[in-house]
Amino acid sequence: MSSATVEDPRINSRIVTAYRQKTPGSADLFRQAQDLLPSGIAHDARNVDPYGVYIARAKGPHKWDVDGNRYVDYFGGHGALILGHGHPKVAAAIAEAASDGSQFGASHPREIGWAKAIQRLIPSAERVRFTSSGTEATMMGLRLARAFTGRGTVLRFKGHFHGWHDHVTAGYSNHFDGTPTPGVIQGIPDKTVLIEPGDTAGVAKALETNKDIAVIVLEPTGSSFGQLPLRDEFLHSLRELTTKHGVLLMFDEVVTGFRTSKGGAQMHYGIRPDLSSFAKIVAGGMPGAAIVGRKDILDHLDFKESAKAGREKIGHPGTFNANPVSAAAGIAALTLIAETPVNETADAAAADLRTKLNEVLSAEKVPWAVYGTTSGFHMFLNPKNRAIDPKTFDPFAATFEELKNPPQHTINRMRLAMLVNGVDLNPRLGGFTSCTHTTADIDETVRALRESLHMLRAENELPA
Repeated sequence: MSSATVEDPRINSRIVTAYRQKTPGSADLFRQAQDLLPSGIAHDARNVDPYGVYIARAKGPHKWDVDGNRYVDYFGGHGALILGHGHPKVAAAIAEAASDGSQFGASHPREIGWAKAIQRLIPSAERVRFTSSGTEATMMGLRLARAFTGRGTVLRFKGHFHGWHDHVTAGYSNHFDGTPTPGVIQGIPDKTVLIEPGDTAGVAKALETNKDIAVIVLEPTGSSFGQLPLRDEFLHSLRELTTKHGVLLMFDEVVTGFRTSKGGAQMHYGIRPDLSSFAKIVAGGMPGAAIVGRKDILDHLDFKESAKAGREKIGHPGTFNANPVSAAAGIAALTLIAETPVNETADAAAADLRTKLNEVLSAEKVPWAVYGTTSGFHMFLNPKNRAIDPKTFDPFAATFEELKNPPQHTINRMRLAMLVNGVDLNPRLGGFTSCTHTTADIDETVRALRESLHMLRAENELPA
């Protein structure tokens, strides 16, 4: 495969030409952004070659860019929008709260309602501490685990994402040897044990030989909402092993929370973790997150309990912790999830989508596959060109490298082609359904995939 980018003048790409013709307004905004923002973007996932679309508005399962193009949206606010864009009850709650004020510098009634809404769905949430982002929630979870156990080491799994703070950057997309990523000092990854996902024996050995491990943290469905799936029995073995060794078990439910089921992955799998981090859906698509778990662990944030125990309390300020607008959105969203068939509707849409996309791949004789669970889907690009049937593909038969590191050039071209055909996927060529995606949206996506495959085949971007 050539190392040239899609902007290389040696490449005559009809896909890129069509994309540029469709999105001149986005191109102009990107030119302005390059003088203001590193790479012209505010999030690494928005790095698209030659540029990404700039969105003007969104509603339900659709969004419109600044040029007026409509897209069926599966990016889903990075997974936050299981209710779709601009749900009327969430929007009304946000408007009412914003009119009352967005920052009081004091406690307010909505934070109590928000915590109760979480507890209603998450039995393990004996106590709740709000933060402003999922990164902050996982960071606090690790700090609580160290304080509670008196140990300093974290056991993580390669490929699992827990935010961008210093303790979790190595081993997600690179630095699998545990070396620090740029800007992170060596001592931090030295206190991390990285294990292959699904390796029960490796976890058991690590816990037997390293008595400094405080906590095991993981994405319970597997990396990137099951792009690298985990077997149910592996999760149950982690609960058994952590209990045996006095190590805490922390579920990072920033994505899975209220999506894998109403009660998150922990309810879906029947496992009660000691700590859990939530964001995205927990705040109704607004900025907001929480670390929840056992009272005795979160007591390390409690003034009176820490004084009573004669220990120094963990400090935790945060100007926008439980801000009232996010609290209102969270209450509205979680109430809808608790009382209406949000999950069932989104799950059914995703199941239908996966089936129909695989039918297209099979009919077009493209040895790729679409897989996933509940309301998510992932496209497997088969970099080793295995002989697979899209309709029966088993992701457990593929390797870590095949699933996690697909060919980026092909991904970029496929994303552009799908955008040209009116569908927005995430940077892994997957995404999330919401309870607002309809059969018409799925059929439109099927047509977009078929046409995109034809476009890629015309440019010799598909396996022979």
